[in-house]
Amino acid sequence: MNNPAGADTPTLEIRPSKLKVFGKSIRKNWDLYVLIAPVVAYFLIFEYYPMYGVQIAFKNFIAAKGIWGSDWVGFMHFQRFFDSYYFWRLIKNTLGISFYSLAVGFPVPLLLALMINEVGSKRFKQFVQTVTYAPHFLSTVVLVGMILMFLNPKTGMVNHLIQFFGGTPIDFMIKSEWFKSIYVLSGVWQNMGWSSIIYLAALAGIDPTLHEAARVDGATRLQRIWHVNLPGIMPTVVILLILNVGQLMGVGFEKIYLMQNDLNKTSSDVISTYVYTSGIVGAQYSFSAAIGLFNSVINFILLITVNYIARKINDTSLW
Repeated sequence: MNNPAGADTPTLEIRPSKLKVFGKSIRKNWDLYVLIAPVVAYFLIFEYYPMYGVQIAFKNFIAAKGIWGSDWVGFMHFQRFFDSYYFWRLIKNTLGISFYSLAVGFPVPLLLALMINEVGSKRFKQFVQTVTYAPHFLSTVVLVGMILMFLNPKTGMVNHLIQFFGGTPIDFMIKSEWFKSIYVLSGVWQNMGWSSIIYLAALAGIDPTLHEAARVDGATRLQRIWHVNLPGIMPTVVILLILNVGQLMGVGFEKIYLMQNDLNKTSSDVISTYVYTSGIVGAQYSFSAAIGLFNSVINFILLITVNYIARKINDTSLW
């Protein structure tokens, strides 16, 4: 049918398929894809492929039979863990150490970055940064060795100070009530400088004219920190808070295991150490996989929840 005179003739837009577009992108930017290929391969091989073995959490895994040959037992290992005498102690210790670390360890790097940012002397600023960054590069074994040396009831520096002020020596490492504080505060000392780097980078991106305008309006330094610096880095703070909350149940194994002994175990026994001692050492692979999967699911739920709350409140989130 002919169109009326003067009417626009409709044109059929032909869009290339997504596969063709992707192939064209690879040919055009092949060097960038080669650069990122090792990273992609790493995650596929070492992060995603091992997920295949998660199914042993629902099986009575026997190495001689293999994963496919082992019998399905459903949620038996999960039920065993939930009914365990140690379940609530493990949850209490894991969450207690995690929230303690979050409450103390999260704001300290932020405060350190704000203070370093206000230092006028470039040389002094570099000195402070070097001193606070250095502990991050200590291995966990060396750090725990230093803790044991400093807190030794006979030769430790801390107990010498306690005796100097008229107190009696304390054997900190066998006192369960001291374990969480020692673990958290030593971690803050080790990581606060390194963690402040991201905040310093965010502070460097704040427009200097905002500070100039605040000075003209008569704002003090503290007011400029509160009304200019903090709002300027708040998106970064929220993102890092979400990431930290997403790791609440993932209390590090190595440091706790090295600091742990039979006398402080009521405060130091967490999910990761229980998985090692009861699952790996005892060759209960299905049981340990079930506990690890439970831990990961709780972390995932926490991450999703906090990300949703942050997006609703502050319009800042991971996705």
